[in-house]
Amino acid sequence: MKNIRLSLLSALAAVSALGVGTAVHAQNEQIVLIGLAAPLTGPSARIGKDLQNGAQLAIDDANQAHPTIGGKPVIYKLVAVDDQSDPRVAVTVAQQLVDQHVIGVVGDWNTGCSVPAARVYYSAGIPQIAPASTGHQYTEQGYNTAFRIMGHDDASGAYTGAYAVKTLKAQRIAVIDDRTSFGAGLATQFIKGVQNSGGTIVDREYVDDKTTDFSGILTTIKAKHADLVFFGGIDAQAAPLARRMHQLQIDATLMGAGGFVSQTFLKLAGQDGDGVTALEPGRPIDRMPGGKAFDAQYRARYHAPIELHAPFAYDAAATLIAAAQQTGSTNPAKLVAAVHAIDRQGVTGMIAFDQEGNLKDPAYTIYQVKDGKWAVVDVLGGSTTQTAAAR
Repeated sequence: MKNIRLSLLSALAAVSALGVGTAVHAQNEQIVLIGLAAPLTGPSARIGKDLQNGAQLAIDDANQAHPTIGGKPVIYKLVAVDDQSDPRVAVTVAQQLVDQHVIGVVGDWNTGCSVPAARVYYSAGIPQIAPASTGHQYTEQGYNTAFRIMGHDDASGAYTGAYAVKTLKAQRIAVIDDRTSFGAGLATQFIKGVQNSGGTIVDREYVDDKTTDFSGILTTIKAKHADLVFFGGIDAQAAPLARRMHQLQIDATLMGAGGFVSQTFLKLAGQDGDGVTALEPGRPIDRMPGGKAFDAQYRARYHAPIELHAPFAYDAAATLIAAAQQTGSTNPAKLVAAVHAIDRQGVTGMIAFDQEGNLKDPAYTIYQVKDGKWAVVDVLGGSTTQTAAAR
């Protein structure tokens, strides 16, 4: 009975250790928790899982190096929570991560969730690195704890609008957005880019993020003889939009940004996706400094291709770990200061932030669907010097 009791106490101690950011492990190692907030259920679950996988690889790589903090061995552990792509849920799960004493957070995926969650992390003094929230308003709130690992929509909108006018030679442009912070922000910045490049917007239409029937607005757009349709939204809606444009024989290029370029879009759109053009923040995987190695590692571990943003989640988690290692501390204030000062080579490129928390010198890639595959057309911005990633 005594042995059973001792075993039970040991098990309870181990479980208790998982509930705090820095706790004593059974082998005298500290467990240091890093949070991840992403949509792990619902229509965007495959993207959330992709983010989780990427962050987990960073955790695994760090642990293989047998890290120490303050001279004591540590084990990093990822704590993933499901924000369901719902801003209200994002706030709730953000508080859950804070209550578990994570030292930093990778998340959220979309801007609509990152914006309200940022206040929770700021109040707790915990660094939050968004791997894919491109709405500029996320870092415009003035929270020194908010960072992003890719470029924001103001720049991508300008690039996309200019590309539509100057390269694609579009003369009559229609715009659709899904009324989310992400989609509406993209559409607004795209329009500014078009207008700054001398282009003409002939129509702006609205849907919501649950719309599946685009017949009405596409009929209106067809009547206005648009030669390019820009959609501010994600791939799950972009695919049926592309199919319906084809069915209605709308002879216009479908263009988007920051949410189109995925395997899911190709599967859903089928042959109707050919010709779709999109701008995605960041370099293509084979042009990232550590992209090829990361791709091989990801496929070997998960037996599937990268969905979309896994490399950025890797860099976000790795940056939090680098801050802890550089400071030799899990103190939130020290970690926030260290992230602001960080300057390191990541998988996706150089990781350094401006005063607002935005990635310095971000890259953007223009893709087009050709024969059922995304093909790289051009890489815009970003450093032209690529070196081997320190991994």
